[in-house]
Amino acid sequence: MVELREWHRGRLIDHVSLVVSDYEACRRFYAAVLAVLGVPLVEGDGYFFADELFVSPGVPPTGRAHIAFQAADEETVRRFYTAALAAGGRDNGPPGLRDYHPGYYAAFVLDPEGNNIEAVFHGPARRSAPSVVMTDNS
Repeated sequence: MVELREWHRGRLIDHVSLVVSDYEACRRFYAAVLAVLGVPLVEGDGYFFADELFVSPGVPPTGRAHIAFQAADEETVRRFYTAALAAGGRDNGPPGLRDYHPGYYAAFVLDPEGNNIEAVFHGPARRSAPSVVMTDNS
């Protein structure tokens, strides 16, 4: 284990997806709590989202999460997929382009508990903000 003197937030998680049984109750809940945080909730076609959080209905709910990690490039996505399978993950979508938006290159695996874990590269892009950095002296 590495002893950390610096912690970063905002550079690892690309998005998180929740599948819920009571969609309307969750929509009201997240709209209320995210409004307090100054984050607008956006309605999609059968789902809603707010920045990195996506919520969709499911009956029955899966009880599992979907987490997408940011990858630096397509090669990193491929290496993620290979490492995940070697470490006991199960294929849930090999590396390749997806139709979510142009340049969306991703791979999906199920972790040992069945959670859907993704690595995604969005193509050439510019970060709008660096990570939040905290140190022992913060």
